[in-house]
Amino acid sequence: MKKLTVLYIGLILCFSINAQESHNETSKRIPSVELKDMDGNHVNTSKLGLDGPVIYSFWATWCSPCKRELNTINELYPDWQDETGVTLVAVSVDDQKTMKSVSMYVNGKAWDYVVLMDPNGDFKRAMGVNNVPHTFLVDKDGNIVYSHNNFAPGDEDELYEELLKLTN
Repeated sequence: MKKLTVLYIGLILCFSINAQESHNETSKRIPSVELKDMDGNHVNTSKLGLDGPVIYSFWATWCSPCKRELNTINELYPDWQDETGVTLVAVSVDDQKTMKSVSMYVNGKAWDYVVLMDPNGDFKRAMGVNNVPHTFLVDKDGNIVYSHNNFAPGDEDELYEELLKLTN
């Protein structure tokens, strides 16, 4: 009987901790970090002045899953914008050596995203990103409401469903 009681208490604690972690992640806000856009203009991540929901996608030119994710979303993005008013901010974590290839890649793919450069990883660290791709969905008030790491086909559908929850 004691083993069952201990197990029961352990399960309650586990669910409580997981619920609290989930609540903390969704109540987190976008930190204020100075980055540059592809034209070299300084941009503050918490003051982009965007209306509606925002998708922040951390990526790099050397990351195949990152490029697959952003290229997949690119096909759907105009419809998503029309339906929800979303803006996608692609945050490149390319370092100084590979940063020059970012604009060439972005322009070659004709992405209509806001592209920011994070060569020192300041924004990446502030957001708790350990590896890319890592995607965040932020509501119109700047609260992170969804986070997803890595990419597999179909993940864009899950992101879209989360996006619809913000606009319905």
